Amino acid sequence: MTGPSRLMAATICLIALCLMSGAALAATEALYQSQTIVTGTGEVNRKIGFRDCLDKVLVRVSGDQRLPGKPEMAALRDKAGDFVESFRYHDRLEGIPVHDEQGTHDRPHDLTCLYKPAVIDKVLAQLGSKPWLGERPTVAVFLMAEQGTRHFALSADDERGEAMRESFINATGPLLMRIAFPPGSMISGMDEKALHTTDMATLDELARKAGADQALAGSIVWSDKDLGWIADWRLADETYRWQVRGVSFDEAFRVAMRGAAQVLSGNGQP
Repeated sequence: MTGPSRLMAATICLIALCLMSGAALAATEALYQSQTIVTGTGEVNRKIGFRDCLDKVLVRVSGDQRLPGKPEMAALRDKAGDFVESFRYHDRLEGIPVHDEQGTHDRPHDLTCLYKPAVIDKVLAQLGSKPWLGERPTVAVFLMAEQGTRHFALSADDERGEAMRESFINATGPLLMRIAFPPGSMISGMDEKALHTTDMATLDELARKAGADQALAGSIVWSDKDLGWIADWRLADETYRWQVRGVSFDEAFRVAMRGAAQVLSGNGQP
């Protein structure tokens, strides 16, 4: 290889390494941050936001949904601001004029907190937990929905499930989870009974055909008695099952993703 060729090859390798380092840094920054909604940008509400963001980032990084309930969290929340490296606000009413009776301090804002990995990892260690690093698996959702006489299987291309698909995708954000929906042709012969009786190994195989790593199976049924949806979920060879009752389908899907993260991160039963 001639001198110019060696120089070009070295330059290409350097660029590739820089790109890889940049991608790794971006992934780390995305993991070690959290967001909550606060009223205005004043210090009092900011401190409340810092407390919520601490809970969220610990769960986001570890996948362990039990951490906010630990007794040690009370003392950690009291100094939540000490763990924040930097923060920023975004006015949720940006572009909407301030009303006469409303000051900018009353407007809702997204508060985003960024943290140093070493700081959060140390807190996790104090709580007996650890970060869930690496690429997170993609989960294929096999879901039957029922509301009165209306029944359908959630698929990637059925218009009836558009709102539910959007809601499910929104539920993945706080945990950096990834999901996929099977095409209608894959589940066209599947009804509620078939979904309940199909073993997870078979669904995992279908998930891989849909471009995912494994399956999350569930049903969501409207209950007048519970004034909301009843959602049942199962994952990983029938080992893990969990349920939530009387909630919106947005919350049902958040519960689904929190449970999946709990299992896939190695933190046990949801």
